[in-house]
Amino acid sequence: MAPDVSPPVRLHGYTVPDTEHVSLRLHLIGHMEAWTAAGESVLPPGRKTRGLLSLIAVAAPRLVPRSQLAETLWSTRPEEQARASLRQELHKLQEALAPAHAEVLAISRDHIALRSGAVWTDIGEFAYPGTMRPGRFPLPEGELLADLDGIDPAFDAWLAHERARLRDTTRMAAEALLRAPHDPDTVISAAERLLAIDRGYEGAWLALMRAHALRGERGAALEAYERCRRALADLLDAEPSEEMQQLMLQVRMGLTAKTDAVPAEIRPDPAPSGRGLAVRQPFVSKPHPPAPRFGPAPRLGVLPPRMIGTDPAEPPLATALAEEITLALSRCGWIAVVAGAALAHSAAETRGATEMRLAVGLDYLLEGTIQRADERLRIILRLIDLGAGSEVVWARRFDRQAGDLLALQDEIAAQVAAQIEPEILLVESRRAGTPAVGGLGRVVQEDFRDGTASQLVLRAISSIGSLDRARFLYAGELLARAIAAEPDCGPPHAWLAGWHTLLVAQNWAEDCDEAVRRAGQLAERAILLEPLNPAGLTIAGHVRAFLQQRVRDGLALHARALTLNPNLALAWVLSGLAHACLGDLEEAERRIRRYKALAPLYPGANILDTAFVIVGLLRHEHDQAVAAAREISEISPTLLPVCKPYLAALGHLGLWQEAVAVLRRLQGMEPGFSIARFLATAPFERLQDREHFAAGLRKAGVAEEDPNGS
Repeated sequence: MAPDVSPPVRLHGYTVPDTEHVSLRLHLIGHMEAWTAAGESVLPPGRKTRGLLSLIAVAAPRLVPRSQLAETLWSTRPEEQARASLRQELHKLQEALAPAHAEVLAISRDHIALRSGAVWTDIGEFAYPGTMRPGRFPLPEGELLADLDGIDPAFDAWLAHERARLRDTTRMAAEALLRAPHDPDTVISAAERLLAIDRGYEGAWLALMRAHALRGERGAALEAYERCRRALADLLDAEPSEEMQQLMLQVRMGLTAKTDAVPAEIRPDPAPSGRGLAVRQPFVSKPHPPAPRFGPAPRLGVLPPRMIGTDPAEPPLATALAEEITLALSRCGWIAVVAGAALAHSAAETRGATEMRLAVGLDYLLEGTIQRADERLRIILRLIDLGAGSEVVWARRFDRQAGDLLALQDEIAAQVAAQIEPEILLVESRRAGTPAVGGLGRVVQEDFRDGTASQLVLRAISSIGSLDRARFLYAGELLARAIAAEPDCGPPHAWLAGWHTLLVAQNWAEDCDEAVRRAGQLAERAILLEPLNPAGLTIAGHVRAFLQQRVRDGLALHARALTLNPNLALAWVLSGLAHACLGDLEEAERRIRRYKALAPLYPGANILDTAFVIVGLLRHEHDQAVAAAREISEISPTLLPVCKPYLAALGHLGLWQEAVAVLRRLQGMEPGFSIARFLATAPFERLQDREHFAAGLRKAGVAEEDPNGS
């Protein structure tokens, strides 16, 4: 008989809402438990029956097909036997839940589910990040269904997936608590929960030390530092970062809980990054202070390539190459790079990429192989998206002579870093979503009204280079919303400055002068907010050189960007264009070819390759300019910036028929284009370059003045 007690309103730390309406309460985190509203345990005695209940409960409120339940619990049996076993276990489950005095199961011929509103589950509060409300419930502790391993191989696989999902969701909730202002107790609880998932998460250690310092618990803060030091040494063979060490010294000086006595550098960061907090990769040596991270930093692991058919006594090329790639990628700033040494232990113990993702918290993995045949090396590298079923999103083969190994490592590391960074950006952009185009070219906006600044920027990125006007203009709206959401974040300002630059270049600006002014304003703001962001610096340099015609000022920013990240392909090509404007055509060509060598398939190359056309025209190599322009126009016929040097080169070659077609296309995109308008906006410093460009346009049929007077 059920005990005559009042129904509990708390279950293992969770306050059960609407207790009077709940007939059954299920505890799935840790050891499985089931309670009626009267406080009677109705947990089925059989493990298969519990497994059946857990499959239905975790899926709630969704319907679960009977076939799926049978396949998951009896994967080694024939289908008819599995279905018969399911019927037997379902009967046992109904008998076990009978004391709940309510129909808690919705059963049909093909599906089974929990009745909505009749059952409360602890995992239901945490399973879906979109409904998570940090702080409402304690963060879950323990494994999901800790006592149900070994029921069936298919069930074990399902359980591993759901446990990983719960860990990811718990991690997101804990990070959300650390991002928002909270009392030290909440921060300590969230940080400890994060560290239970990932002992090497230095951002959580930093938050934990800060919170203890704010409470005046000097000993606890120093103990947290020691725990961090031991964890990093064990897991990563690394020391705490400089920021952690500085905080430790400040705590030792006797700083107490009084907020105004604690320097700003150890107060809780009001908006640390998502997947990695302010400091995430202490084991990556960075030659320059990292730029502030924008949004959740993707975590990329770099594994030393596997050596195939080589002498074990040979110098460790794989390890050295992985270290060079790690160093090169660490200069990107916005990617959290996990070095091979940090992954070696996990790689040795895990069976594959999925297990490594769960063990180390990776989003991407760079792996590969090295083969040697006499003096030739074949290096194959692959970038795996662990969040998309271990899909290979980038791969490259390098065939090289095994001569100067140091030069070889430098060359490959530079190319890998230059190509992987934009590739990850595109993957993250696609994952964030792309605006859909409806009838008459209108963008369907409803799906993109909300989102964090990082999500809004990522959604805009794939549309900026599409040269579809509707998508492009809506990308500008998304970037403006990103700035409104986080006005002190640099990347949205830099991206919107670049957007205005292309807006002017495509002749899509309603007020060209205002667009130029706005681009300059956004570029300066981006530099002010993040002076060490290489991409932001080079975008600002392009705005100064091409829109404001301050070419030398622009080159200074490009130089700073390349000092911070010498593998930034965008900075090489844009600085090459700036040198072309100054008339230094040899240096311009060298830089543009460096961009192409680093990233031959760079996203947006259809726009950036216009640099080859401009340099070819100014060097009077008109055949090469026309060949490059034809290739670009085949891919992007609506790209306006390439039409002008293309037309000028055609004029110098006397290719009148082709020139007429290009002029017609140019006038359709920029009505009223004239020699006078070109000379008023051209950024070229040397008179002979301006005259040569104008002469080609004139020969191709461009009018001296706009006949309409606009």
